[in-house]
Amino acid sequence: MKRLFRRFRSLPLRSRLALLVAAAVAFAVAAVSVTCWFIVRGKLYDEVDNDLRTTARMPVSEVSATTLVNNCTQTPKSRTGPNGFGPRSKTMYYQVVDADGTACVFDDSAGLVKVTDSDKEVAGESASADGFLRNGTDNQGNSVRVLTEPLTVSQGIPGTRSAFPGYALVIGSPLKNTETTLNDLALLLLIVSGIGVVGAGAAGLWVARAGLRPVDKLTETVEHVARTEDLTVRIPVEGNDEIARLSESFNSMTASLASSRELQQQLIADAGHELRTPLTSLRTNIELLTRSEETGRPIPPADRKALLASVTAQMTELAALIGDLQTLSRSDEAHAGDRVEVVALQDTVEAALRRARLRGPELTITADLEPWFVRAEPTALERAIVNILDNAVKFSPPGGAVDVRLRAGELSVRDHGPGIPTDELPHVFDRFWRSPDARALPGSGLGLSIVARTVQQAGGEVSLRPAEDGGTIATVRLPGAPAAPPELP
Repeated sequence: MKRLFRRFRSLPLRSRLALLVAAAVAFAVAAVSVTCWFIVRGKLYDEVDNDLRTTARMPVSEVSATTLVNNCTQTPKSRTGPNGFGPRSKTMYYQVVDADGTACVFDDSAGLVKVTDSDKEVAGESASADGFLRNGTDNQGNSVRVLTEPLTVSQGIPGTRSAFPGYALVIGSPLKNTETTLNDLALLLLIVSGIGVVGAGAAGLWVARAGLRPVDKLTETVEHVARTEDLTVRIPVEGNDEIARLSESFNSMTASLASSRELQQQLIADAGHELRTPLTSLRTNIELLTRSEETGRPIPPADRKALLASVTAQMTELAALIGDLQTLSRSDEAHAGDRVEVVALQDTVEAALRRARLRGPELTITADLEPWFVRAEPTALERAIVNILDNAVKFSPPGGAVDVRLRAGELSVRDHGPGIPTDELPHVFDRFWRSPDARALPGSGLGLSIVARTVQQAGGEVSLRPAEDGGTIATVRLPGAPAAPPELP
């Protein structure tokens, strides 16, 4: 059975559908055919039984019964008229049976029905005993439907009948015609069922092919995409069934993949462009140092110190850029995995403020922080806040001030620098975008992109807007609560 099931599973889907349809139709046709055969069989037997009961109600005269018993014979004789039993069909069996099983046949009986023990029991009982119907055979082995009941005789007065003790009346009807009809019906049902099953299999195969045609198109499209890597291919969507939903899902998937590829290519192109500047500067400075060593012409100490400082600065910028690229290259799942935990936002801001004060010791950084607990990845959240504070420190004038405030999950960082022009605000969170006025300052243009993605992963939002009296206000809103959950320490 398992082997057959494995072979079935190895068939193509349309073949399996056709076989399942054919099997379902075959089961239904078989059930209907068998039910029909038994219903017809019951009807035919009911007709035969009614004929037997009608014949049994015909009166048998006491004289005829006594004569038959006294001159018992098992060889029927043909007569031209009735013999106390009314007109009888010559195709039926008429006989009486005593308690010993001896059978005496009436004239014009079609033959002798074999006697059973049940017939003897009825003969030995009184006239009030119930008769019964059974299937039997005659002395030639032919099938006969038999009615056995106690023998009663008429006394010559219409409507009066009395028991004839010790004998049972046995009447039989041949089943040859009935069995022939049932056999013909069974053959006809078998032929019709076979035609129905074959037709159902063909219809199932046609339906499977028609129903799976959209799947074939989808398969061809997937194979084409896998072969050519062309993500612009789309499948026409017709209707709103499961196939249409599958096509829409595939189109959405290819659109997402195409967008992801485009972003990846854009990231590579932007990264290459940003890496080219520090690498070119490093190469130029290193070539100057190498040429000085090769030619034996020393570089003045002040210039050499400046060159080494430039190399160090370019390497620092390059390392920061690579770190930012690694942060952006990590998937959202990597950020939103098992490392997400409940974080005290005020403590994270305090840690970021300590780093910001080291980078801008000449600035006045004030903080007003209220408790707020959020669910986020601690390291990523701290880096995002550090990036915001770094921008505030970078663009603040010497001796300026930076105001930091945390109220009900809203963190605002306000600097007093030159601010951001209104037309540049829509681009500040784009990767590698830098204001023309800030391109001379250190940075990779990825800081605010990292901030935006980290805040979005934590379920919040970030925005920048100009301050009324100059400078910029960065606002971060994060969902959370003013107190930690009770189960946390």
